[in-house]
Amino acid sequence: MTLPTNPLREGLPRERMPDPATLVIFGASGDLTRRKLIPALFRLFQQRHLPPGFRVVGVGRREMSDAEFAAEVLAAIGPEPPARGDEFAALFRYVAGDFTHADTWPALAARLTKVETEANRPSNRLFYLATPPEAFEPILRGLAAAQLVAREAKKSPWSRVVVEKPFGQDLESARALNGLISGIFDESQIFRIDHYLGKETVQNILVFRFGNGIFEPIWNRSHVDHVQITVAEEVGVESRAGYYEKAGVLRDVLQNHLMQLVSLVAMEPPMPFRGEAIRDEKVKVIRALKPLDPATVATHLVRAQYAAGSIDGGAVPGYREEPGVAPDSMTESWLAVRLEIDNWRWAGVPFYLRSGKRMPRRATEIAIQFKKPPQQVFEAVGPDGLTANVLTLRIQPDEGIALRFGAKRPGPDIRTQAVKMDFMYGSSFGTDIPEAYERLILDALLGDASLFIRRDEIEGAWGWVQPILDHWAAAPKTRLPTYEAGHWGPPEADSWIAADGREWRNL
Repeated sequence: MTLPTNPLREGLPRERMPDPATLVIFGASGDLTRRKLIPALFRLFQQRHLPPGFRVVGVGRREMSDAEFAAEVLAAIGPEPPARGDEFAALFRYVAGDFTHADTWPALAARLTKVETEANRPSNRLFYLATPPEAFEPILRGLAAAQLVAREAKKSPWSRVVVEKPFGQDLESARALNGLISGIFDESQIFRIDHYLGKETVQNILVFRFGNGIFEPIWNRSHVDHVQITVAEEVGVESRAGYYEKAGVLRDVLQNHLMQLVSLVAMEPPMPFRGEAIRDEKVKVIRALKPLDPATVATHLVRAQYAAGSIDGGAVPGYREEPGVAPDSMTESWLAVRLEIDNWRWAGVPFYLRSGKRMPRRATEIAIQFKKPPQQVFEAVGPDGLTANVLTLRIQPDEGIALRFGAKRPGPDIRTQAVKMDFMYGSSFGTDIPEAYERLILDALLGDASLFIRRDEIEGAWGWVQPILDHWAAAPKTRLPTYEAGHWGPPEADSWIAADGREWRNL
């Protein structure tokens, strides 16, 4: 299952290539480039999706030659040199420079001119900000000052920019960043990335809903009891304490990944089923979120930190014992939130969102729990004889869709048991699922923003989250509830959801 052909690919073969272009990666020597961007580019290269004359210019603070950068590129795509690896690495160039220094930008401009002249092609440029958020502003201002951006979105040569999360730290900073970037690029040139939207299983939420006649009629408040969305991580803060101490789960996962999943699950059918219409419907969901106020914030969420425990039989430290974490840190490593969508389809249906680090395993899933059927027909079975139907969309790692329903157990008595129908992407299609960055980089090169986040969407999500940040700032705590590493969350979260007459799913 895949999304319908988007307007930029309609009527064209899958092998269609983008325009010849240069990808400029800021933060080229960083972790994101090494782990995600270079491997994704190599897969596109192997599949011949990159255009003739395509080049990558990396920009980073570390001094490095083109040959040294090419060696790092090869190391990023495998311990052994793969087929065509040297040919791929030859596409890369490197410019060393501090983003805040004025002399970096003439050096970059000169290198781009040389690369584009050698390739004998237009100056189409995709700028990728694979840097910490504090570098966004100096990079954007440097691009503008060096006149490296062609603002005319629909003309050639074109310029586009990809901005990684977090896009802002709160509503005010998100608006300020939007104001800055919009003064340099047209909105159609801005690609705010959330890699969750590039996952095949996330995209297939829409196909599953709107491409199958049996599910959409029951996808509403009349049939759905509640929705649970979980983003669980087995890892701890590891080497990211500098970033994570400023972000926490709320900024790292809730404001972006979880909000994106909510909008896709809850949105109305887009008409037409492509481009801006999809983004329009997602924004409508965000705008329909029932707002939080100071009186309700505390009752709508639980936050916690992981304590020392064990993962896969090995001892791990607690959050406050991690290197780089303040011993009195109040940054949440686990968060659960209850939200409601105040519209006709979802009125009264709670959405329970949870995410955390040092949980028993890595898993992302969406579980739609339907209302229990009437019990009168099966009175002899007892009140617990029938379980609610649950439809589970597994985003990672075991990508698939499962449906739980009741069936009669063999024997003379009417005894029921919950059983499951299970669909697995890997076994059904017999192919590896493409990585999210692979799809998103290609779409950015094609100029297709369907799977990227628009300005009004990101500010709407921050608008809903802002009262939580305000409440935490106004009523600071000195200690958070804790959960032992290797567990699903704090005991307070179990009693919190139990007060609503519900319980967390076991993943």
